[in-house]
Amino acid sequence: MRRVIGIGETILDILFRSGKPQAAVPGGSVYNAMISLSRMGIDVLFISETGNDRVGEMILANMRDSGISTDYVNVFPEGKSPVSLAFLNERNDAEYLFYKNYPNQRLDVVFPKITADDIIMIGSYFAVNPVLRDKVKELLDAASQAGAIVYYDVNFRSTHKSEAIKLMPSILENYEYADIVRGSTEDFQNMFGTNDADKVYRDHVSYYCKNFICTSADADVVLYYNKEYKHYAVKPIKVVSTVGAGDNFNAGIVYGLLKYNVRRSDLPALGEKEWDAIVGCGMSFSAEVCKSLENSVSKDFAEHFLDANV
Repeated sequence: MRRVIGIGETILDILFRSGKPQAAVPGGSVYNAMISLSRMGIDVLFISETGNDRVGEMILANMRDSGISTDYVNVFPEGKSPVSLAFLNERNDAEYLFYKNYPNQRLDVVFPKITADDIIMIGSYFAVNPVLRDKVKELLDAASQAGAIVYYDVNFRSTHKSEAIKLMPSILENYEYADIVRGSTEDFQNMFGTNDADKVYRDHVSYYCKNFICTSADADVVLYYNKEYKHYAVKPIKVVSTVGAGDNFNAGIVYGLLKYNVRRSDLPALGEKEWDAIVGCGMSFSAEVCKSLENSVSKDFAEHFLDANV
């Protein structure tokens, strides 16, 4: 059975609206996708770290409740589990403040064995952090040797904008490992000073990776594949929070790859019809998460989505 193996941070998101806390939700860029995929019945493994504290307990309990093993999560005895404050504006987009206190020893875990056509998910600052780079690269090397699909979500926040030049070699190296690159116009504005998807693909991505997806809040999703490109209109919905939108778009794309049995060797020749179905899954997952304060799709959504797509 094909598995999805993710590596990334865990964090507790505390959501505020009009200065008042609304919810506290376990999260993290890849973490949110892993929770959704597991609820959809996918076999997932998650490599991460958290503190030996109340926040860490919440993170691990949410994983177990969603059917994910915690065997590959390093619980560090020193330091504290990270927390983010997400301030929702009038459009329910979030502005973040992060509080982190990591120990010197990071990600002290043994990686799971990767097999052909497993899907590896990496993303956010975790994927380019110099402190963790050797561990991330170790996983990417193993994925490459095994013939796994690598999915890279850039997720480059404005808090790291000043580091873009320094981190660029690692970003480009991730592009080279990746079979699919996904990012938002906001990410690319922070990294390259442009939110033009065509320019980003042509000048910064296409040399390394041919499959590229660019999202832009409630504007069109743009897909580049097999020397083609296509725009997908985003249906208007009543948004409660956008905190997990991109993460669950990623989960939907990966779910689509598995649902339609797309293997690594299939990607170069994947056609419009197949991509339509896969991108449709991404957009459905993302839209669902935007309707609540949760960071992942609900078990109820998973059940109904599976019933409707039998």
